[in-house]
Amino acid sequence: MTWNILVGGEQRFDAILSLLGHVRPDVLVLQECLGWEDRVRLGRVAALLEIPNDAAHATLGLARPRGSGKRYHVALLSRAPIDSVRTHNDPHFLGHGLLEAVIGGVTLFGAHFDSHNENLRFVEARFLRSRIDPARFASGKYLLAGDLNALSRRDPYPADLAARLATAGTDKYGHPPRFDVTEELEAAGWIDLLYHRGTPPRWISARRNRGGVHIDYRTDYLYASPAMAQALTSIDIVDADDASDHAAVVAEFTP
Repeated sequence: MTWNILVGGEQRFDAILSLLGHVRPDVLVLQECLGWEDRVRLGRVAALLEIPNDAAHATLGLARPRGSGKRYHVALLSRAPIDSVRTHNDPHFLGHGLLEAVIGGVTLFGAHFDSHNENLRFVEARFLRSRIDPARFASGKYLLAGDLNALSRRDPYPADLAARLATAGTDKYGHPPRFDVTEELEAAGWIDLLYHRGTPPRWISARRNRGGVHIDYRTDYLYASPAMAQALTSIDIVDADDASDHAAVVAEFTP
């Protein structure tokens, strides 16, 4: 499961726990874990999911500070032991941070790409590509989970998407809107799991109203290598209601 909980979630934490308790994921990636350095909220999530609150099962990838000083950390919790984990937060390449972990033979990247523009996100996608040996990727199990702040051509956006974005003053996707990040990922062999088994019943993970202009997006993704995609049994988007401004993306795999 991957979910952006929105700026730390402190005022909505009971609602966040309610959704997590309903889904009860075995592996959980959370974005925007601001103020989680003391591990209190991380510990509450671990306790709810009955996951040990130790470095082998619950880790916080410390993001680099933004200009405001805020740090949009990425958290990872896993029932199975985390065999290894590394945090990447070099400001030359990453807007926030990228977690790279190995869990039971699966290499998992927990991501939160930059929200400002597609050029910066494209650098992040290229950095991710640099972390992977193409030969191993072709036959290995890899998973990318996170808020990529990017659009996909696969999604059924309205024909007037560009006009809506311009009217709403939403500039981060470009004018006209760009799809460079998801196209780069797919050119590298990543498979968009939401569409892997056919047309999904739901695709929107972020509903926005800017100046009275309603625009629905998908910015939250689960991507997999070919071998990992073959193990997919189901995937869905779970509405978060008032718990966050993002929905969660949840997938199940065969062992």
